[in-house]
Amino acid sequence: MWALVTTAVVVVLDQVSKHLVRQHLDLHRSISVLGNFFRLTYVENSGIAFGIDVGGTLPLFTGLSILAIGFIFTYLYRERSSHLAVRVSLALILGGAVGNLIDRIIFGQVADFLDFGLGAYRFFVFNLADTAVTIGVTIYLTLTILIIPRMQPVEAESS
Repeated sequence: MWALVTTAVVVVLDQVSKHLVRQHLDLHRSISVLGNFFRLTYVENSGIAFGIDVGGTLPLFTGLSILAIGFIFTYLYRERSSHLAVRVSLALILGGAVGNLIDRIIFGQVADFLDFGLGAYRFFVFNLADTAVTIGVTIYLTLTILIIPRMQPVEAESS
């Protein structure tokens, strides 16, 4: 249940933030939030996460997104008895994937607006859905590679 709530919260926050950006910023316009380090810069992205263009087409990315969402949803269901942090990490990934898929279906591209950098060195402009996916993947990999394998199962005491 918490996983689906987390997924829904991510989707709603992502869609609301993109709506606000579309309504209040002109395309390619930047607003300084923390000097040159953090800006809100509205760009449209027809590529994959973080505006990376790999030369694909909308139907390809949409199809891959739908497949990924189906896989993550199925995996999340199978892990329903798993550690809460694993379920939350998968829910973050799912919410981010759904948020960006909604944009691709409705607008044909994804709105990005979080712009970080130092001087002339800028990171890719991204959005809350990308952030949720990145955080979810980081938590999931940390748990499954570093933490869960080291946890000892509780063994029943023998009499």
